[in-house]
Amino acid sequence: MDIHEYQAKELLSRFGVIVPQGSLAYSPEQAGYRARELGGDRWIVKAQVHAGGRGKAGGVRLCDSDQEIIAASESMFGRKLVTHQTGSEGKGIYRVYVEAAVPFEREIYLGFVLDRSSQRVMIVASSEGGMEIEEISAKKPDSIVRSTVEPAVGFREFQAREIAFALDIPAALTQQMVRTLQGCYRAFRDLDATMVEINPLVITSDNRILALDAKMTFDDNALFRHPQIAELRDKSQEDPRESRAADRGLNYIGLVGNIGCIVNGAGLAMATMDTIKLAGGEPANFLDIGGGATPERVAKAFRLVLSDGNVRAVLVNIFAGINRCDWVAEGVVKALTANPVGVPVVVRLAGTNVEEGLRILENSGLPIIGATSLMDAAEQAVAAWKNDQARDPEEETS
Repeated sequence: MDIHEYQAKELLSRFGVIVPQGSLAYSPEQAGYRARELGGDRWIVKAQVHAGGRGKAGGVRLCDSDQEIIAASESMFGRKLVTHQTGSEGKGIYRVYVEAAVPFEREIYLGFVLDRSSQRVMIVASSEGGMEIEEISAKKPDSIVRSTVEPAVGFREFQAREIAFALDIPAALTQQMVRTLQGCYRAFRDLDATMVEINPLVITSDNRILALDAKMTFDDNALFRHPQIAELRDKSQEDPRESRAADRGLNYIGLVGNIGCIVNGAGLAMATMDTIKLAGGEPANFLDIGGGATPERVAKAFRLVLSDGNVRAVLVNIFAGINRCDWVAEGVVKALTANPVGVPVVVRLAGTNVEEGLRILENSGLPIIGATSLMDAAEQAVAAWKNDQARDPEEETS
């Protein structure tokens, strides 16, 4: 789960990370009022969306008066901010963050991520802040500093000092940098984050180390331990299909293809998508219905997949270990009886109670296409999609 910049800054400040003064606004007039509350003579207005690259897309504006702030906010509210991370559909702007402008001397990149290869928390830092880490890695790879945290002992002060020295932090500011690094790590650890990124972390003209921007991402599976974090979720920034799936306990990611997938198990779902590609098709989604594939759960999965208007065929691929094929078959029949889908449905079942599951499908009287293997299922789904496309010559190719 992602959160907004202002939320990340509020959380990090609780762990000792220094952030600029700022305030949230939900209208242009309120943004001007927030600036007057903050005081000063220069402010930054930032669109609050779950995406990087806001500055290049016009989502960050430097203003010298409250009238400029109102004008800048009016140009943001209600529009879609399109960056390299949002794709062409963009993200809606429904709130802005007004922050006092801070003069600074240096920009630094700082990130804490979960490195799955080493199964450790990794700290990535660079003296070249203000750019995306991918850009830094491509242009100035030698500037990147990496440090891995040993979980048995945690993040030690000597490691923080080593990072500060590697970044050429002035001696007078070393202890501030150590506190900032340790605060970020504690926030990462205590809140079950999967990423904490400050870009840029700046050294100000009055010798302070300040988080000028901040991002945090959290492990969805750990949110039950942190209800205060779960409340920060902003569904307006999410794909509505993915949001509906999460609310129903389904793991769904929308894609751009035409063949909907209903699968149990993340690994099998990935294999199903790969096989569809191998057969010449394009998957419309990743959907893992999990271990408890009850009839009701399968019916929910069908409704979710078919909410995507691009879907022209559905492939159901179930390997029943914990599940039962007869449950899945009942779910398919229930979903198709209650809401006829109008697109071909290919079903491949294997595992526990597979004979009973196949019998339920055969006796349903529904136009369900049976498959004997994953490759057979993918080929039949792709063939069904192509036949449907051939009947409608104006259908756009995917």
